[in-house]
Amino acid sequence: MERRELVRETLERKSNSTSPFWVGHPADESKEIYYKAMGIQEAELSELEKHNRQASVLKSSQADETQIDFNLKIGSDMIWISPELDLSCWKHPDEKPMWDCFVKGRESLGSGGIFAECENATEVEKFDWPNPDYLDFSASLNRCKLAYDKGLAIIGGMWCPFFHVVSDFFGMENYFVKMHTDKEVVHAVTSHVVDFYVETNKRFLSLTGKYLEAGFFGNDLGTQLDLMISTECFDEFLLPYLKRIVATIQEAGLRVAFHCCGAIDKIIPSMIDMGVEILHPLQALASNMDAKSLEEKYGKDLIFMGGVDTQQLLPFGSPQDVREEVLRLRDIFGDHFIVSPSHEALLPNVPLENVLAMSKAAKE
Repeated sequence: MERRELVRETLERKSNSTSPFWVGHPADESKEIYYKAMGIQEAELSELEKHNRQASVLKSSQADETQIDFNLKIGSDMIWISPELDLSCWKHPDEKPMWDCFVKGRESLGSGGIFAECENATEVEKFDWPNPDYLDFSASLNRCKLAYDKGLAIIGGMWCPFFHVVSDFFGMENYFVKMHTDKEVVHAVTSHVVDFYVETNKRFLSLTGKYLEAGFFGNDLGTQLDLMISTECFDEFLLPYLKRIVATIQEAGLRVAFHCCGAIDKIIPSMIDMGVEILHPLQALASNMDAKSLEEKYGKDLIFMGGVDTQQLLPFGSPQDVREEVLRLRDIFGDHFIVSPSHEALLPNVPLENVLAMSKAAKE
């Protein structure tokens, strides 16, 4: 069965003897290790080529082919394509960043952003918010065409991590405090950030939607033990904006895949209600995120993608341990499961042997 067809049948809950596999999007250091071990030659830009647009475009195309080649060789049935994976798509005439959140840069997640002391929404309106016209989707569109022609199922779209962007504008602690002290300011900043993502995602999906199996976006809202904020704050400051992003994906005629790390059990019903159909990454060791509990509570409503533990199993287990866990998860989730790591950004401490074991077990 072709890769894309296997993914489609899983999204439609059609029973198969094998499960789809997505390798995720390994960290750059990990890809370097995996590529070398698999004999995959990675395109590199010289300093001269970095300033030569024609050479840069050529090497970028070669890098796309390399990434797709890796997915095919590792046995991945899917690939994730988003403009935000390649920030060279952002072409501000003055070379400003997409999100100019800081005055002096950031030392930590708690570093105060430019609205750290803001108490008036009028100040928010005066900010030079990013212009969607500065995004160039041509490279991402080419990636979609290439991956589609190679038979891979594609998930993608703007990543839309507004929770993290807003957090940078305030500083994380300030953000959470202002949910109680300066609600109008929080809503004003969030609205501008989400306005940008909704508009840019509409544009991107209008170009690439025919190649995609699902619109994929993410915001990490959980810790190892619980949500970062209360469910009441989630309902007021995040849910309305998540619904806007979901609606944009649905309007493009696509399924909705949502990435949300951590112990997020409390808000999964809200995700289902707003239209999420595919949940990723299933942080296996987080509280109340074990496979059996997820399947019992939400199996009738969700396609599960992920769940192969990246905290202990993949870095420190044996290939046989990985195989056994994949088979256990397949048995629990059945026909609505895509085998994948419990976080897509595999780190260098995950040996290639364990990645290959995960891929092979998906196809047993």
